[in-house]
Amino acid sequence: MTLTMHIFPFLKETDENNSLVDLYRAEGEMTSNPESDLSMDYEPAGESGKVAKLESLLRDLGLEQHYKEKLSLSTVLQIDEKAITDEPAKSTSDLAWYFLKKLMMVNVTARNVKCTSVCESNCDAASEDIGLNLDNLLDGLTFGETMNPLDIVTALFLCSDGFVQQEIALKMSMCQFSVPLLLPNCDTKQCTLMLWAMRDIVKKYRPQSLSESKGFIEERTVLSKIPMISFVRLGECSLSKSEMLNKVLSNSQQYHDTFVHREMKCGDTSKRISNGMAEITWYLPCGNKNIDVFSEAVAVANLRGDIASFETEFSFLCQTSAAVFVFFDSLDSDCRLLTHTQQREKIFLVGNHQSKRFSLNALKKIATKMGLTNKNVILKTKQKNDAEFVEGLRKTVNNVIENTSVKMPIEQMADVAHELGILVDEDCPECQFAKKSADAITEKIQDTLKYKEEKLPLQGEIWKELTHLEKEEFRLRKVGSENIEDYKASLTTKKRELRKKQNSYDMSDAMSCFISAISSEKEKERCYFLKWLRINLDNLSREKLSGLREQYKKKCENSGTKKEIKDIDRQLSSSSLGTEHFFREMGQLYEASVSLPEEHPSRIKLQHLPKLCAELLLDGFPFELVDGDSSNIPLRWVSDVLSQLHQLVHPKNKILVVTVLGVQSTGKSTLLNTMFGVQFAVSSGRCTRGAFMLLIRISEDVKKILHCDFLVIIDTEGLKSPELAQLDDSYEHDNELATLVVGLSDITIINIAMENSTEMKDILQIVVHAFLRMTAVGKKPKCQFVHQNVSDVSAHEKNMRDRKLLLQQLNEMTQAAAKMEKKEENKAFTDVMEYCPNTGNWYIPGLWNGNGPMAPVNAGYSEEVYKLKKNIIHILEKCGSSANNISEFKEWTESLWKSVKHENFIFSFRNSLVADAYMTLCTEFNKWEWNFKKDMYAWVTNAETTISNFGTVDVQIQNIGELLNHLKTEASIELSKWEKTLLDNLTKYFKQKEGHVYLVEGYKEDFANSAKSLRREIESSVINQLTAAADIKQGMQEVDRIKNNHTKEIENKVCELIDECQKKKSKMTDQELDREFDKMWNKTVKELHFSEQKASNVFTSVSYHLRENLKCKGSRACQLLSKKKLEECGQVPFKYTAEGWIEKLKHNVSRVLNTQSHVMAVQEMADCIIDACQQVVTGKIEIENTKNNYHDTYILEILHMIDNRLHTNQDLKTDIDFEVSLKQHICGNAARQFQKMHEDFLRVNDPYICLSQNKAKFCADFKDVFNERDQCQKKAEEFTNRCLRPAVEDFVNRSLGPDIIGEMRTTQQFSTRMIFQYAVLLDLLSKGNFENYWSYIGRYESYVKTWILDQIQKHFSSCSSTVEFENRHIQSCINSINDAVEKAKTGTQGTFKIFVDNICKKLGNKLVISQDALSAFMILNNANQEDFAHWLTKCVEEMAEDLRQKFTRTTIQMKLKNLHVKPQNELFTKVIGCGKQCPFCSAPCEAGGDAHTGHWTSLHRPEALGAFKWNDTKKLVTDICSSLVNSDIHFRCAATNGQWHPYKQYTKYYPDWTIAPDISLQASDYWKHIMAKFNTNFAKAYNANPADIPTEWTKITQKQAEESLKVSFGIKPENLKLC
Repeated sequence: MTLTMHIFPFLKETDENNSLVDLYRAEGEMTSNPESDLSMDYEPAGESGKVAKLESLLRDLGLEQHYKEKLSLSTVLQIDEKAITDEPAKSTSDLAWYFLKKLMMVNVTARNVKCTSVCESNCDAASEDIGLNLDNLLDGLTFGETMNPLDIVTALFLCSDGFVQQEIALKMSMCQFSVPLLLPNCDTKQCTLMLWAMRDIVKKYRPQSLSESKGFIEERTVLSKIPMISFVRLGECSLSKSEMLNKVLSNSQQYHDTFVHREMKCGDTSKRISNGMAEITWYLPCGNKNIDVFSEAVAVANLRGDIASFETEFSFLCQTSAAVFVFFDSLDSDCRLLTHTQQREKIFLVGNHQSKRFSLNALKKIATKMGLTNKNVILKTKQKNDAEFVEGLRKTVNNVIENTSVKMPIEQMADVAHELGILVDEDCPECQFAKKSADAITEKIQDTLKYKEEKLPLQGEIWKELTHLEKEEFRLRKVGSENIEDYKASLTTKKRELRKKQNSYDMSDAMSCFISAISSEKEKERCYFLKWLRINLDNLSREKLSGLREQYKKKCENSGTKKEIKDIDRQLSSSSLGTEHFFREMGQLYEASVSLPEEHPSRIKLQHLPKLCAELLLDGFPFELVDGDSSNIPLRWVSDVLSQLHQLVHPKNKILVVTVLGVQSTGKSTLLNTMFGVQFAVSSGRCTRGAFMLLIRISEDVKKILHCDFLVIIDTEGLKSPELAQLDDSYEHDNELATLVVGLSDITIINIAMENSTEMKDILQIVVHAFLRMTAVGKKPKCQFVHQNVSDVSAHEKNMRDRKLLLQQLNEMTQAAAKMEKKEENKAFTDVMEYCPNTGNWYIPGLWNGNGPMAPVNAGYSEEVYKLKKNIIHILEKCGSSANNISEFKEWTESLWKSVKHENFIFSFRNSLVADAYMTLCTEFNKWEWNFKKDMYAWVTNAETTISNFGTVDVQIQNIGELLNHLKTEASIELSKWEKTLLDNLTKYFKQKEGHVYLVEGYKEDFANSAKSLRREIESSVINQLTAAADIKQGMQEVDRIKNNHTKEIENKVCELIDECQKKKSKMTDQELDREFDKMWNKTVKELHFSEQKASNVFTSVSYHLRENLKCKGSRACQLLSKKKLEECGQVPFKYTAEGWIEKLKHNVSRVLNTQSHVMAVQEMADCIIDACQQVVTGKIEIENTKNNYHDTYILEILHMIDNRLHTNQDLKTDIDFEVSLKQHICGNAARQFQKMHEDFLRVNDPYICLSQNKAKFCADFKDVFNERDQCQKKAEEFTNRCLRPAVEDFVNRSLGPDIIGEMRTTQQFSTRMIFQYAVLLDLLSKGNFENYWSYIGRYESYVKTWILDQIQKHFSSCSSTVEFENRHIQSCINSINDAVEKAKTGTQGTFKIFVDNICKKLGNKLVISQDALSAFMILNNANQEDFAHWLTKCVEEMAEDLRQKFTRTTIQMKLKNLHVKPQNELFTKVIGCGKQCPFCSAPCEAGGDAHTGHWTSLHRPEALGAFKWNDTKKLVTDICSSLVNSDIHFRCAATNGQWHPYKQYTKYYPDWTIAPDISLQASDYWKHIMAKFNTNFAKAYNANPADIPTEWTKITQKQAEESLKVSFGIKPENLKLC
């Protein structure tokens, strides 16, 4: 028979010509049971004739493409839709994937493969046909619709690469399935010894010889020197060989189908490609005579198909086995296959006497020819039932095991395979080359400890010492009385020395070989190398560690001393050697090289290592996150590897993270391995130490659900491990690890054992602390509790009480932990994480089904783990949109680890992701806030214009009071609308999935309060402005009436004069007209009544409001007010002095402590308040061309500002004497200036002066009317210049302020307070001027105001933005004027006065037109309406151009002076925020929103800059409060009443402040650099001696100082371009 290959042309045509096959096929007796072991060939015909068996089957299974392009582990393990859905196989193309999915989860039902479509159709047919139809019952399934499990296994092995084959073999072995020993290829007729595939199978067992000592043997099956018994079939056989084998290997209590047989599901389906496969399994005793079937270990092989067709395979088994059992029904009298074999003594014939074809004579003949005895023949007779037959078979096998000397390890079988022409999977070039590379490393290992010291020296004591120094740098536990910064500098020096020591070592030959091997361009070779290395190292470790483990066990059982246990643990740690140690050394080589200069050859040589490791991560190898031996993370190494990984996969770089936490040896790693089909690298003989991460790809279909590209699985060492329990810092270590992995995880699986309540409480305590710390950064983790070894089906219901108890305990622990963490607002466990007792608990039965080592994995375990997996995917689906990318994961890792290094229970967290999220929130809120303010500025401007034009604008309201109430109501509606908009924006912002908003969820309330506070603040300001405008307008009404009457009187007199002069017959000259006009003017003015306007006493009004303000402060305030007149106050600079013995005592204490004097601090605060109030006064007075009157709201605004500032600085203890004297000083000074303002206003609005100012105009008009000249052009010019131009200029000045503010807010430095601080400090650094620093530190507010003003002037001096703004506003006015003229022209016809009034009314909502100028313009006006309108349009155009020219020539300084809204003040208010400063170093608060409840700053300073000096030496103090709060040092000050108090507990006196330890050791380099540079200057300024500057500080360069600023403020170069 010839097979023609269509898909695989490289396979040769073979001629199957075997007489025995023909004989047995011709004469074969088919038993009554058609489900025979003998397969029938299945060759469906295609269009082009016969199709190869293999090709046909692979096509049916959907595997044809993988025959050439082998399945890789990443493909098999990737999470796709099949992996998370319960859809059964619907077609044969699903069967292989269905099998793989179940097998990867170690599910023993994996071989039960059947298509549901077939089953369903049968069920449907059965349900429909309720009658009797025996023919239907007899019709079985056609074999084409199902698939024999062995064919699926064979196909998968043929289509998989070596690593998938290893994984399949390992998982099959765990399920106690037989695994392929010889893999057939039915098309090439060539089989392969699957040596590599079985390399990873490690078995533990206890032979009878070790039952007393309770010892055990653990070894790789391919290396085990145990006998192998083979079972084969000759011809057809009525006995099921495989079924009998299963019975032989199973004891009475524990039956398992190790081998597929015809009575199994789908086992009766004809085999298409698996005949010729030799399977192998192992029987391993447990040391219990009552349970063990065989007392010693034995391998059992089973050849599928007829040996007559597979002579080579049969020969291989004969040569490698201790015995070969041949099952048969009939024997040929000349059976050459048996009689000519050289291993005849190994042959055992097993026949079925009950078979019709059985011939006893033939058996005798063959047995005699072979020289067999009775013990070599086993017959199944009628007298023997199956149990008796199996027992006999078992005894024979046992006898062979006990007496044989043939014990050939599978590894040695490769030689036999080569002799017989059998392929060996390990013979591929990549595998062999990788093996040589691995052997070159491991063959030199004699003494593991010595090898590690010589070949891997960087990770030993040096790395552990570096770890200790790193943690001490943050924790400062041993600082003692030494200066903190000197101590930290000494630690830095020691670290540098250790790195120098690391760099002094040459790279060992082992590491060179290792790096060279993993640098191979051939991915397969690299993977083979790492696998070989791990195998070799595990084999070595297994030998070395067994003795130490025994010692350790005895010491723990016999209560050995802590020192003894520590020593053994150290030896265990030192003696274990795995691939992770080589990667760890690689990491240390890299970290040490990074400390060298950038151009150093050694550094350049190792720059490729992170990328190399990142590629391995992508290949599916685990990566060590936490070094388990030193309990540390080599941050630079891990960070750079993750950065490279980010680059390799970008833009597909989104990840979600799953972690397991739990007590050691509770099956955490097994849980992960079962759930995701992975295998974490573990040093042989020891549990996982540290934490390893592994990447699993997400398929395209699942990406749409999870919104991520990879799942990161983190496996951790067990908490409360016995090894670490003996160590002093074990609890701390557990807390560090738990905090890190919980912080990195999107979901944490917590493995707990309910049976051990003490241990459970301990681990829950650790976990609760970890979760609690995450809520501090806005991350609310998700978790699932897993209770293992719970098999009862009603466990979930029965354990309801346990779940309630668990939640109760969790709540108690949360409260206790919250108290320790100083976060007592968290009352319940659900406050810190998303947890539901009913859906957050999983009860999983035990892993093994029966007693090991022959127990398979429990199907219930796999099924429950699968349900857990689906639930986890469902939970991840919800948080997928907020998945981090790999770069962000790197940021989390860095910042979390830095944070946990500070202290085990003082957790202070900041990282760039949180900083970015907070900065984004601040930026967004600032935009909304500015839109609110800008809109209200415009609204108030319009409202003030309406008030100013009251009487001339068309309004229904006739009373100014009514108008004010109407505007107040309108303002309230507008404010409410904007407040709602702000709060809605905030709610919407926190609902979005992007931008990591969940990290800043904790600030939501602060920003909501800020929105409400802003509304109140603006409302107060608006009401004051409206009230002042209305009151001033009302006060002017009488004056305006008088001025109007006077104007009308003059107009009447002028008209009379014109009539008189016109009656004269002679023509009068201009001089004569002037004289006549003067006479009339003087006479009329004398007749007019000019009542003198009396100035109000502003001091009286201010004094009243001051008394009202202090009324609630008690009698002492009234006494102090009575002592001194307000007129006497504010004339000399304010000076605060400590009065009273208590204040003197505090002052003296302060001096002793070398802190900033309380008096100095109060004086500084007073100066700031005085400056701020003076700016308010100046703002009310200094507006060009505007003379405002004083209003009481001005002094109320100032008093309100003083009260706010005093409240903000309430930490500075002051008494009523200080408050009264300060307010008197400010109010006295303000009243003096307001008095002058009021008098100036009266003078400007004096009716006589106003009338006199218009005399020349009246005279000119008189002459024009008399001479009947055309006044149109002149009047148009007059109206434009006297009425419109001032109004337009005023409009521009009112509008330009918000424009400038808006423009400045678009610049980066004003986007948030943090960036503003960064910009100011960067500017200071670039100028490098001590005076600037002195001003910044000593007069912070003053310096910042000046700096802001400079920035505005600098910005607008170099750009044309103001001109654009001004032109826009001018054009807006011109358009409005032209529009008003056009509407007046088309309106109701009337007098010229009505025409002009109509124009003014149309402009009344935009421009404030002077009523004095308008009244003067209207008298003696005989202009033609149409001509006037024509000239007015031209004049307006000329005015616009003139104004443009004027504004272009005006400097930005002058423009700022004329603005109604001062940009510098608004920007200052925005960036100064709450105004709070650090109580120790005076660094300003940077929290966003004005109503925040907690204060913090990114960068603290040396306390010397707050005037701290040592009492005895008078030297300035170099300690930085961000270091002090993490030390055991104490402080005392006025707030503590001179009592010593630990810095760690500073919140007792400053509860609103959060002083975080430095986020990195370089964070405060900025101020260290400045302190070192200006040490002498600061000493002189503070009247102290220069500080003892640590040597390390002097080495900090300006560039490093600048970099430290970026670190402190979370500034990233790519997204920050300062203007």
